[in-house]
Amino acid sequence: MSNLQLHVGVKTDPVEYRFSYEWLFRLMAEEGIHYAQLGSFFELYHLPDEYFLDLRRLAEEYGVRITSLFTSHRELGGILRDEHPAWEEVARRNLERLIEVGALLGAECVGSNMGAIVRDRMSFKEEGMQRHVRHMKELLGYACQQGIPYLTLEPMSCLAEPPTLPDEIRGVAEELLAHHRQHPDQSASFGYCVDVAHGYVDGGFELVWDNHQLLEATLPYLSELHLKNTDRHFEAVFGFSPTEREKGIIQVGAIRDYLVQNADVIPVKELIGYLELGGPKRGRDYSDSKLEGELRVSLRYLRETFRV
Repeated sequence: MSNLQLHVGVKTDPVEYRFSYEWLFRLMAEEGIHYAQLGSFFELYHLPDEYFLDLRRLAEEYGVRITSLFTSHRELGGILRDEHPAWEEVARRNLERLIEVGALLGAECVGSNMGAIVRDRMSFKEEGMQRHVRHMKELLGYACQQGIPYLTLEPMSCLAEPPTLPDEIRGVAEELLAHHRQHPDQSASFGYCVDVAHGYVDGGFELVWDNHQLLEATLPYLSELHLKNTDRHFEAVFGFSPTEREKGIIQVGAIRDYLVQNADVIPVKELIGYLELGGPKRGRDYSDSKLEGELRVSLRYLRETFRV
């Protein structure tokens, strides 16, 4: 019997500029989903503390815990930019605010992706990654001060958005965890928020590493998951309706079984997989009932297929 517990949650991206959080929390409660990952929005870095305390209370009224806070955009990628030092300074300041907001929400994990190296400056990649790791070591200390157990990064599907390849994934994690082990009482731990729909296809659409191989590389560092469906080129993003499961490549049951079989490698005993689906483009009319129906269908499938 595995001692790994798998739970289903929701990343809150569908509400951005379209629905209220109360709408989403009510839907989650009706579907028996109790874990939320708050997706970032641009105002998050400037809203007052009391807003997030009120949001936490609202979630709790519906039996929902905001267990994680994670970026929804590339807004913290300035550390990987070398055009002007202000890019790095702004990103660092906002990463600190992200951690502060996570603490206000009672989150256990706060995370982001590193951002993107601009394609015409790819020679900066190694230096940019080293710079980001230096900031992360300091931020692990700040997260500990704020009471956050884990800071997370998301491995991506593009060489310009590191870490991507297994060696990059292992290298970043091992350096940050070594720092944590050297300062166990003064730093949060580090883990990955892994998207099960991320693999690496090169510029000629040749598969180099599939999503299962990249998941395998992250297992010793796995803290949380993003659950969504995709196509064989890892380009499209969609859910788990019967039609979507037929055209998609993500086999949730196989991922569940793989995680359970490798529970002894995974550093956490409770792992939350957050359904990560964006909402409609801002400003366009869209059937509210259609989006709600799509969310419910995907959540019911995940609740039946992923949870252990």
